[in-house]
Amino acid sequence: MAGASQDWLEKDFYAELGVAKDATQEEIKKAYRKLSRKHHPDRNGGSKESEEKFKRVGEAYQVLSNPEDRKQYDAIRSLGAGGPRFRAGSGAGAGAGGFEDIFSMFGGAGARNARTQHPGGFEDILSNMFGNGGNSYNFSTNNDSTGGFGGFGGFSSRPQKGADITATVSIPLRKAVDGTTIKLNTASGKSVTARIPQGVSDGQKIRIPGKGNPGVKGGAPGDIIVTVNVEPHPIYELKGKDVYVNLPVSFTEAALGATVEVPVIDGGNVKVKIPAGSSTDKILRVRGKGIPKKDEHGDMYVRIKVVVPTKLSEDAKKAAELFGKATSEADPRADFIKMAHM
Repeated sequence: MAGASQDWLEKDFYAELGVAKDATQEEIKKAYRKLSRKHHPDRNGGSKESEEKFKRVGEAYQVLSNPEDRKQYDAIRSLGAGGPRFRAGSGAGAGAGGFEDIFSMFGGAGARNARTQHPGGFEDILSNMFGNGGNSYNFSTNNDSTGGFGGFGGFSSRPQKGADITATVSIPLRKAVDGTTIKLNTASGKSVTARIPQGVSDGQKIRIPGKGNPGVKGGAPGDIIVTVNVEPHPIYELKGKDVYVNLPVSFTEAALGATVEVPVIDGGNVKVKIPAGSSTDKILRVRGKGIPKKDEHGDMYVRIKVVVPTKLSEDAKKAAELFGKATSEADPRADFIKMAHM
């Protein structure tokens, strides 16, 4: 058994990511991001074990994050776990265990012709089903064939486009903002250079035309489809072309108001006015200071975070007590108590 068919039979991508087989795409993505941060080579001092785990996690996410690849993977794994089996020969009937069961997993097209005898064994059948290196799988549904599986795999007399290759790449937020160039190494050993555009979003897919698997019978080559994961940043959070930042301010600045400098994601600082009486999680909008995209900028949203000191000098304690007495008429929990008893 060659290519991904054998490889996928032996690998449990769900276990690698620590998710259930019915996990949602959001759960899969969350698990991947957590594990890729934990085992990133830059964070583990060149540990071989972490490096290998990082690669396995990336491979698992590459397959499970693509609905079509995930479908193929689940089907292949079912073969190795006592699931549907092939029976060679034209006498193989429909129903449980026949060709039609496994063909129905991929849309059922051509299943009526699937009982045609094929001289190859189990490995040949999988090779025809999951050919072209196993990176991505296209199933022909036309019935114009020269024989065999009714237009399936490489038996079509018409030129066919090569299968697409899917890949996943993680980049720092700064490179997502500025744009960057990446180099991909394909299974065939070729290097492909691709440009990640300025302002790319987390989860965005970049298509590299003509760099996928070769076509059949003179067909055009497939494409490479790269899913970009933007690594979390300690300060900034991207939402489309807008940027969110948590701004620490002192109690005095929040109570009395202040003007402070806030770093902008594409360099430099901008002055932001904190209104008097600002509370934690109050959001201030700064127009035009988000991600630059196509001759326009998104906005920056500054989220106030009031920092309460954990250690106070004697003078600070006395000042706080005086402040408390001066504002004792204001009860911050008055509405809270009323709503609790509604």
